[in-house]
Amino acid sequence: MDFRGGSPSSSTTSSSQNHQNNNGITALATTTTDPMHSWWESISKARSRIHSLSTLLPEHTPNPISSLADSDAPARSLLSSITAYTAVSLSLSSPSSGSGDDPICNWLYDTFLSSDPDLRLVVLSFIPLIAGLYLSRVHSLQTLTPSLAGFEAVLLAVYSSETKSRAGKAVVISIPDLSQPSLYHTPRVRVPVSSSKKKPDSAKINPSSSSKTVRQTVGVLSAPLEPQTAIKSTKRAVIVGVVLDCYYKVVSQMPSWSKLDFCRFVKDWAGQDCVCKSEFDQNEQNSEVVDFSNGVGEDENHEIEIEGNVVDNMKSLEIRDDDENLENCGARGTRILLPWELVQPSLRILGHCLLGPLNANDVKDAASLAVRCLYARASHDLVPQAILATRSLIQLDKRSREAAAMVAASAANTAGSNANTPSKAKKPEILLVSK
Repeated sequence: MDFRGGSPSSSTTSSSQNHQNNNGITALATTTTDPMHSWWESISKARSRIHSLSTLLPEHTPNPISSLADSDAPARSLLSSITAYTAVSLSLSSPSSGSGDDPICNWLYDTFLSSDPDLRLVVLSFIPLIAGLYLSRVHSLQTLTPSLAGFEAVLLAVYSSETKSRAGKAVVISIPDLSQPSLYHTPRVRVPVSSSKKKPDSAKINPSSSSKTVRQTVGVLSAPLEPQTAIKSTKRAVIVGVVLDCYYKVVSQMPSWSKLDFCRFVKDWAGQDCVCKSEFDQNEQNSEVVDFSNGVGEDENHEIEIEGNVVDNMKSLEIRDDDENLENCGARGTRILLPWELVQPSLRILGHCLLGPLNANDVKDAASLAVRCLYARASHDLVPQAILATRSLIQLDKRSREAAAMVAASAANTAGSNANTPSKAKKPEILLVSK
């Protein structure tokens, strides 16, 4: 029997096809892993998004942002452009913005879905503005509030990305053992519970020592996230809080004008303009102490003055809604409900704005005012954890400013002393030259 009937040709054909397929796979892998190709793809995508944004902005923009596409890092140039941020913020702040067919919201949504991390930073820089406008309009008393589907789409895109990255796990931290004098007294190697039977007699004298070494406390910062397809009223604070937490993770890369917008919105969200806001500042200025050992002052006039001050202070504790702010809530923030899901990430961001060494002074000042307004709001709402957190930030802010003032004063004194100290005339230098 002859077994050579066409078999060599078929084997040759199959081997050549396998060789071509292997070459194709190798070329594809080389193309996808080539850093030069990925860099150029990122540049092209950023330039395309910038040109798309320039067509959505008004034509009378003083400095067209289309020129940013010609830079070596167009996405970073767009992030650091105050002109682009101002133009986009003006469009988002219009009363008719935030709807489902809003072109700016659609651009932000499509840009965030891209895999380029720098383009995602550009979208995250507008999160304070979007979250501030969205929450302010939702909590306003206006009945003719337009649709906010555009804002909700951007917020849900960021929330869905964070939900996917957490993979159904909660965000937890290890709380140090407060029974120890400090963190350095906590042993690194913990004694297992099963070894408690083989302890020496000295350990039996103090049986609580083994429980201290075994004890470990875990705190839950954020519960596992559930996928959401829409922003319901019961999940609104959780979704916006997660989005603000995503902003906090990259807040060190955000421009100063984005941080300023966040501080201003937090101040408007708190909505408390009373004496509680400046409580810590008044304690330093008012050094006079009144003796109330007998329940009254020294004289009747002083007693009447104290009673008048108490009445005025009690009137200032009333929670008032500013009608003018409610009318203009489309452009700025207004007083809203502040559950802990919103306060916690807000305090983290404000902590960075207060204590970040590279932040500008106007960012620190705006954050300082926002923290004081949050403290006043927490004092009225009687939220213990918010009161403790805001008081801590205020104290840290005061100490950092005092330390900076002391450094500036010592530097000025040093410069003044050097200027007033007479300098001796230097002797001319004599150079010895050997012949």
